[in-house]
Parts: sequence; structure tokens; C-alpha cells
Amino acid sequence: MISVIIPHLNQAEALEACLRSLDAQTLSRDLFEVIVVDNGSAMPPVEVVAGHPDVRLTYQSHPGPGPARNAGAAHARGDILAFMDADCRAHPDWLTAIHEAFQQVRPATILGGEVRIRPEVEGRFTAIEAYESVFGFRNRLYVTKHGYSVTANLAVRRADFAKVGPFPGIQFAEDMQWGEMAIRAGCEFRYIPGMVVFHPARRSLRELYAKWDRQITHYRNMAQGARGWRLRWFALALLVLASPAAGAITVMTSRRVHGIGARLKAIAVLCAIRSHRTAKMLALLRGEGAVVWNRN
Repeated sequence: MISVIIPHLNQAEALEACLRSLDAQTLSRDLFEVIVVDNGSAMPPVEVVAGHPDVRLTYQSHPGPGPARNAGAAHARGDILAFMDADCRAHPDWLTAIHEAFQQVRPATILGGEVRIRPEVEGRFTAIEAYESVFGFRNRLYVTKHGYSVTANLAVRRADFAKVGPFPGIQFAEDMQWGEMAIRAGCEFRYIPGMVVFHPARRSLRELYAKWDRQITHYRNMAQGARGWRLRWFALALLVLASPAAGAITVMTSRRVHGIGARLKAIAVLCAIRSHRTAKMLALLRGEGAVVWNRN
């Protein structure tokens, strides 16, 4: 059995769409269960979950998606743990791809799949959607080159999860940190292209800035303590500021967007984001960053 674990925070409408996508899976329903872990919503998704009788709802008061995923794993009955986010939708063959892959890979293999941006209007990208289609979830790169998978599309055998240990708390980038833990525990990551989930793009530059503020704070917290980290951090900030030139080449050659208009929109957002990231990195040189988990 596969246990699908979904952390939730104030996204009831998105969660409904997510659960419907799981209802439409091609894998036999008796081969998977679904667990939603509410992480302190103003209004827990009781009615949404009640509309899907085979879904279980549990709670985790400690803030952060990592602790919520850990709570779901503790309640899971499956041999395989499959993680996705409440605002994602699974391709109908998502669980079938996971089920088949685990029959072929060796023990201590962790799966990461494709995460695609789902545009609001089919076939037409906004500037934010075009940018995130290229840079939002480069999971093939993360899995094959950097040794981790985003937790929006990750699957692991229960025994290997126990060996690696739980996801870290909110002060750290859970996917990167847990990936490092998994490699140290002797596991390896495998990219499965047929293991697809769809993720919405952020709706504005402000939302993208907020996402990067959290991510950069995670990176800063992970970097601190190493000898000479401040100098390396400053140099990295300058590299980020100069990086849009190389990023523009990535946009122009990407297969994830089509048409010159969408590509130019993506490059414009790219320049804005990289400038914001540099400013945030320099600001964090002055003190430790605290990650705020929004429960409003």
C-alpha cells in the first residue's frame, strides 16, 4: 500500500481539487490511502475531507510542512510514503508510476518526480507562470545533480524513511536538509519522469518575493557556522545579481515555455527576482533570519 501524505494550511479550495485528482488515479483504490495533516488552519478542512470518505484527517500543531509530513508518516499504514502539497494536483498515473517504479528500483532508493506549473488559463502563460515554468520546480536537476527532491513530489519506502529520520522544522529548507540526511544514511535519489504533479504559479511578484524570502532565510540558517561563511555569502549575493544573463539563455532554450512573448515575460520577472534575492541576502548578513509560518 502507498500512503499519500498532504500537509494543509488554509487552502481548503485547493485541497478539494487535490483530493479530486487522487480520486481519479488509475491505481486501484485498495492500493493507497490518503492522509491530510492540518497544520493550524483558521478553519480546518473538515467538510472538504468529509466529502472524500476514504481520506483521513489528522492534526499537527507544531508549525511547518516538515512536522506536518512527519505526523502523517506516523499515522500511515502503507509500505510506501508519497508526499505532495495541498495546492498540487496529481496526474492520473502519478501513483501508478510510483507503484511500478518501486518494483524496479533497489532498496534505499528515493523517488522524485516532475512538477509542472499549471496555468490559470490553459495555453496562455502570465509573466509569473512563464517564469515559474522555467525556474519554479527544476526537480530533474535537483534529483540528478543535487541529491534531493522537492517534497511536493517525493516517495520513499517506510523503512528508508525510518532510517533517514524525520523532516526538519520550519527554520530549514526541508527538502534540501532531508536530502542531505538521506544521502548520509546511504540512500540515493532517482528521477521518475512519469511521476507528475501540477502546481499553480504564484499570483504576483509579492508572493514570489515572499517565497524567496523564506527560502533565502533557510539557506542562511544552513550556511551559518561554517568558517568564512559571511565572505562566501557576500560573493554568492553578487553572483546572483549578475546571473540574469545566464538565466536568460536558460529561458530562451527551455522547452517549458513557448513563444517569444512568454519568454520575454519570464526574463523580466527573472531580473526582478534576482535583484530582490541579492538585496535579501545582503540584509541577512546582519543577523539570523527567522522564518514566519503564516497561519492567518
